[in-house]
Amino acid sequence: MAGSLATVLICDDEPALRELIRVSLNGRFSFAEAHDGIECLDVARRLRPDLVILDMMMPRLNGIDVLSQLRADEEIGETPVIVLTAQPASREEAMREGASRVMLKPFTPDEISVAVEEVLEQAG
Repeated sequence: MAGSLATVLICDDEPALRELIRVSLNGRFSFAEAHDGIECLDVARRLRPDLVILDMMMPRLNGIDVLSQLRADEEIGETPVIVLTAQPASREEAMREGASRVMLKPFTPDEISVAVEEVLEQAG
């Protein structure tokens, strides 16, 4: 991607968390945002982001359902997805559905930054 920034789609119903992620990754990526699961799928299909950061608990469509639909989509099914959750028990379910990585809340700006870099590197 010579000259262009990777696009990160941040899907979370909490504006403060979306902002924390944006600030943590500032200057290295371009961003799109969604505040619920339905919007996340719409934006992902339209923009085809390089990475999706997906909260597990969202209105209208939860993170597992969004992840399942992303993975089933021919156009964006290979997009790396980092799932965010406050529930340690949901980690396994997210991995089974195809999450690239699962991060437990709360996390630090450094932790999200490192995770994004590693997942994008692995996606090649």
